[in-house]
Amino acid sequence: MESRGWTLDVWQCIDRLDVSFTLNQVYTFANELQLKHPENNYVKDKIRQQLQVLRDKGMIEFVSRGCYRKRY
Repeated sequence: MESRGWTLDVWQCIDRLDVSFTLNQVYTFANELQLKHPENNYVKDKIRQQLQVLRDKGMIEFVSRGCYRKRY
């Protein structure tokens, strides 16, 4: 259940970005995600993990190191 919460929360952050985005742009939401998940002390690690989950689900694609694209 917690994993789905993280995936949705990260997706909602990505949804506020352009179609092409970078890892650093997603990191700008780290403080917001930390407030939603105060028990997690490794928010940037969790962001990277959730980007992999979203990639595996076909919602985003990896373009190059640190660069992604949404796949609506």
